[in-house]
Amino acid sequence: MTAIKHALQRDIFTPSDERLLSIVNVCKAGKKKKNCFLCATVTTERPVHVQVVKVKKSDKGDFKRQTAWELSNLAIVDAKDANKENPEFDLHFEKAYKWVASSTAEKNSFISCIWKLNQRYLRKKIDFVNVSSQLLEELPKAEESVPSGENQSVAGGDEDALDDYQELSTREEQDIEIMMEGCEYAISNAEAFAEKLSRELQVLDGANIQSIMASEKQVNTLMQLLDEALREVDTIEGKLSSYEEMLQSVKEQMDQISQSNHLIQLSNTNNVQLLEEIEFLVNYMDLSKGHIKALQEGDLSASKGIEACTNAAEALLQCLSVALRPGHDRLHAVKQQQHLFSELRDQFARRLTNHLNNVFVHQGHDQSSTLAQHSAELTLPKHSPLHRDLLRYAKLMEWLKITQDEKHGGLTANYVDYISRLYEREIKDFFEVAKIKMASTTKEGKKFATLPRKESAVKQETESLHGSAGKLTGSTSSLNKLTVQGSGSRRSQSSSLLDMGNMSASDLDVADRTKFDKIFEQVLSELEPLCLAEQDFIIKFFKLHQQPALAGSAGDAVEMDGSAHSRFSSAGGDRQQPAASEKDSVRFMMNRIFLCIEVELNNLIALGDKIDSFNSLYMLVKMSHHVWTAENVDPASYLSTTLGNVLVTVKRNFDKCISNQIRQMEEVKISKKSKVGILPFVTGFEEFAELAETIFRNAERRGDLDKAYTKLIRAVYMNVEKVANESQKTPRDVVMMENFHRIFSTLSRLKISCLEAERKEAKHKYTDHLQSYVIYSLGQPLEKLNHFFEGIEARVAQGIREEEVSYQLAFNKQELRKVIKEYPGKEVKKGLDNLYKKVDKHLCEEENLLQVVWHSMQDEFIRQYKHFVGLIGRCYPGAGITMDFTIQDILEYFSSIAQSH
Repeated sequence: MTAIKHALQRDIFTPSDERLLSIVNVCKAGKKKKNCFLCATVTTERPVHVQVVKVKKSDKGDFKRQTAWELSNLAIVDAKDANKENPEFDLHFEKAYKWVASSTAEKNSFISCIWKLNQRYLRKKIDFVNVSSQLLEELPKAEESVPSGENQSVAGGDEDALDDYQELSTREEQDIEIMMEGCEYAISNAEAFAEKLSRELQVLDGANIQSIMASEKQVNTLMQLLDEALREVDTIEGKLSSYEEMLQSVKEQMDQISQSNHLIQLSNTNNVQLLEEIEFLVNYMDLSKGHIKALQEGDLSASKGIEACTNAAEALLQCLSVALRPGHDRLHAVKQQQHLFSELRDQFARRLTNHLNNVFVHQGHDQSSTLAQHSAELTLPKHSPLHRDLLRYAKLMEWLKITQDEKHGGLTANYVDYISRLYEREIKDFFEVAKIKMASTTKEGKKFATLPRKESAVKQETESLHGSAGKLTGSTSSLNKLTVQGSGSRRSQSSSLLDMGNMSASDLDVADRTKFDKIFEQVLSELEPLCLAEQDFIIKFFKLHQQPALAGSAGDAVEMDGSAHSRFSSAGGDRQQPAASEKDSVRFMMNRIFLCIEVELNNLIALGDKIDSFNSLYMLVKMSHHVWTAENVDPASYLSTTLGNVLVTVKRNFDKCISNQIRQMEEVKISKKSKVGILPFVTGFEEFAELAETIFRNAERRGDLDKAYTKLIRAVYMNVEKVANESQKTPRDVVMMENFHRIFSTLSRLKISCLEAERKEAKHKYTDHLQSYVIYSLGQPLEKLNHFFEGIEARVAQGIREEEVSYQLAFNKQELRKVIKEYPGKEVKKGLDNLYKKVDKHLCEEENLLQVVWHSMQDEFIRQYKHFVGLIGRCYPGAGITMDFTIQDILEYFSSIAQSH
């Protein structure tokens, strides 16, 4: 425990100016494993603060101070048991803390220390509960056993302690008691006691004086010794003065040596710094002769020369970009090097710019030579060889962008100007071939395509499609040159829903449309990689993602100021200067390079729509797919934006196609002399739906088709009812029944999910009008019989009982027999035969509903027959009146009539 106490004093309390008086190893009651130490401490400075400190030992063996309580806040010390040895005790501060000591001896020692500190330093006395009186009586002895040094430390050890109240020790108390016992009146007569003490003190003082006088010889001896000591001190002071004079001369010499050393050190420091500055300038402001030769004479057409020039340019850029320290720019050698670097930079920039301009022109001639082989094919020439050759200069372009942005902008403008003309020739020739191939998809177009013509005439005619200004308005009139002129073989406008523009549906077939689809897909498939490859090359070659930086010396730096974009703006007429960001710059260059793509695509779309408006379905699906693909790659790219703009035009054509079909439905006129049959726009919708389902299978723009379906089917329903109401030759129910049967069959076969409600509606309308037509038709061959039984039902409805109907004059038994007699079996069969012929005239052969209608009439006739027989049985009971024919006769009549026709 002594070692622990020493370690705690050294590590914990000495740094905080405290002294450890007592220590006990404890743990909380019920938590045996968590041991800690309670320490009683006092401060070494006044005023004295007495504390109980809790110290815990960490896993690493270090002691850590956790909690401290002021002893003045301690209210109760509970030792638990005063008679038996018990390691447990409680300390009551603001709350009770229960502890278990490692031994009873440590506990007792700690409580004793607390009691002693309480007696010495606290006015408020602490309650000691369950503490043995024997332990408290031994405390004074324990106090006396404390070493004097420690006792003085605890008491303060300074003169200020005299002012504090100190309790008498036991020995002092005994001496006072003995003295007071010797004088009985000490308590009753304090003045007499004080006089006695004064007399005794005077006696003691006289004894002391006599003792001093008796030691006079010793005092004289002591004075002699003091005189000798003074003489020795004088001698020593003389020697010290001589030594001081000697040291003064040494000090002067040492000062001179120190000053000399300082000058030497300062000179050495200056030399080191000068050497560092020279090494800095030599290392960062020196360009090797090989690099200089490469910049002046390097071969920019060979791979090795390009590599040497690239390395030299990078080294030159490092020299130009070095951050000079203050004062370097005043050095003549630095100015010379900066001038040399500037001349090399300007000279090499001119050389590089001239060479790259020549490369642009040279590559353009080589590329133009390959146009002839692609002119007759629907393919675009590949520019990968040109890109591959130019990408060798990518790092040099990056260097030029940083050091000479003006020349970099000039090169960029020259490249855009050159390559845009090259692409314009290629793309226009490409689209001319595509237009000729599209025009040849029709029968008349095929004849047009096979006519012997000169290439110049073909070009002249196809150029008229897009016009000199590239406007769609100019192409609309010129498209008539490629359209079919055989209008005499076409059907009338009211005969088909597909009669759009100048091309008729009879001149188009699935093969032609499929061929158009392939041509359009081929056009988009050729344009897409062309644009992506050019965009990727522009980003890599012109380093548009990098911002230009300052280079060179002060006053000779080059800064990016948008000159290249300004040059683009002047070359492009009224075009706005683009933003400096990478995407805006790339998009701006792509717009300048591929200026004709959007115009040519719109012209091609106009031609396809002119040939057949249903081509807009193919174009919508293909264009949507390519837009979706382009947006996945880069939503803000030129290709995505351009195809998105063209997609808007295709969508407008698609909407116009739907609107034209609806308009033609409204303009359909039906002949008054012939039966109606299946209306042309119903068959047109069927053909449209079959084609659309084939085209839009798994397409991204399925929602547009569903909206078109909804518009078309509503228009079909509305116009079918309109025609049925206006029909004079064919009954309304027949028109509705036949056309809605066709619509229901079409929707059931194609299974169009968005038209499920319309399919059910068509079935309902077909069923209702079939039933209405059957009931209406059957009322004509048995007209009088029907009227008679309708009269009976009316009487019953008025409240007359069924068995009393026979008493009505108009409905007696004689009248019933008379009516039944007019309809014998032969008359009924004859009437049904006439009905069959009439129905046959009403129905069209195309829908083949005659047998369906005839069978429905048979069922309805049998139902009416059973109804009439039931009325006879209920209204004329026991009369023995029966119909002249039976159900079996009816079945035979219907069957024989159907077979005979």
